[in-house]
Amino acid sequence: MIFNEEHKTLPIKKSQVQKAFKKVRTNRGSPGVDGLMIQEVANNPRKYLYPLWNRMASGSYFPKPVKEVLIPKGKGKMRPLGIPTVIDRVAQQVVATELESLVDKGFSPHSFGYRPHKSAHDAIAQCRKHCFRYSWVIDLDIKGFYDTIDHELLLKAVSHHTQERYILLYVERWLKASVQKGDGSLHHPNGKGTPQGGVISPVLANIFMDIVFDKWFERHYPKLQFERYADDIVVHCYHQKQALKVLNDIRKRLSQCRLELHPEKTRVVYCRRNQKKRPKGKVVYQSFDFLGHTFKPRIVRQRGKQFLGFSPSMSQKSIGRINEELFRMDIHKRVQSSLEDIAQLVNPKIRGWVRYYGKFRLSGMRMLFRAFHRRLAKWLRNKYRRYHRRPWAVSLGHLRKLSKYYSTLFEHWKYPCLRP
Repeated sequence: MIFNEEHKTLPIKKSQVQKAFKKVRTNRGSPGVDGLMIQEVANNPRKYLYPLWNRMASGSYFPKPVKEVLIPKGKGKMRPLGIPTVIDRVAQQVVATELESLVDKGFSPHSFGYRPHKSAHDAIAQCRKHCFRYSWVIDLDIKGFYDTIDHELLLKAVSHHTQERYILLYVERWLKASVQKGDGSLHHPNGKGTPQGGVISPVLANIFMDIVFDKWFERHYPKLQFERYADDIVVHCYHQKQALKVLNDIRKRLSQCRLELHPEKTRVVYCRRNQKKRPKGKVVYQSFDFLGHTFKPRIVRQRGKQFLGFSPSMSQKSIGRINEELFRMDIHKRVQSSLEDIAQLVNPKIRGWVRYYGKFRLSGMRMLFRAFHRRLAKWLRNKYRRYHRRPWAVSLGHLRKLSKYYSTLFEHWKYPCLRP
């Protein structure tokens, strides 16, 4: 940075901007509407970071439009993702860091999303524990959460935690920032919604839901438990009548806060831990999805004993999404590459999948890697003529031998239950 710090209107230091940029640089990300890359900012901080600090400290900073990018959601659907410019992400990181230090200590212990020292695995582990204690689960899905957050209520929630003038000023400006569509047209928020993908959005979502749901639920139902990861919520109840009443109360509460439950995705689920204890009438739902895992009755082995539990494993939706990603990689067409080249290409992805989805039930990933091995077998048939007209079992048998003698070639071959 250049020049000495002068007295500014707002208490923002240059060191805060520098630390924020380091974090943004670590998270990487694509450029926004201005096309400015992170490396360009790193190469010339005097040109980009000093003016940002100067404008933020004087109150003259205004964000640029957010670039909308559509990403695959599954089943052919697309999810809009808002990408601010690199400079705007640095500015958001400055405020997000300060805001997080003020509000995080007051958040509920049942809130896990985008918080320091908490992860999705912690939420899944707690959910699994509570599924053994409670017989019923309410699987909540808020319809278009990030698109329907009311700006007036959100700013009121932020002001409940802090009266810092620059935080309230810039949060309001980011909420009012326009969104640039794929065709170049600008869309204005009209008092609701926050772009999913901004640095500040997860912190704002946690502040909003802490008041709207967490504190309200703990006050009205102190004997019940729940897990929340951003807008994904699971509530545990003792019996069906109680679950239906709690669901009705939650629906009214969210309606008061200008939110709506998805009518098709929100449901009451029976956690069938014991076959002998069945509720009266027909139970429609006996499984639910939470953070990419499906909870349903499974045989659980613990301390040398087997019993019927209600435990998580990789969901079919997650398997389908990853299979689509593998399909787009066209592994079977890379006949010019060796098997080592393919392993080098996919191993970083496989390592991440195994670490996330294999923590609670590694064998639940067999279906995913069965499809992957079929693609490798097709690659063998395309690359080597001797497999062309022979049965598929021959090429799969060759892969089986390779996985036995070269067990570290692919990341998942290190685990015997995931080999071909």
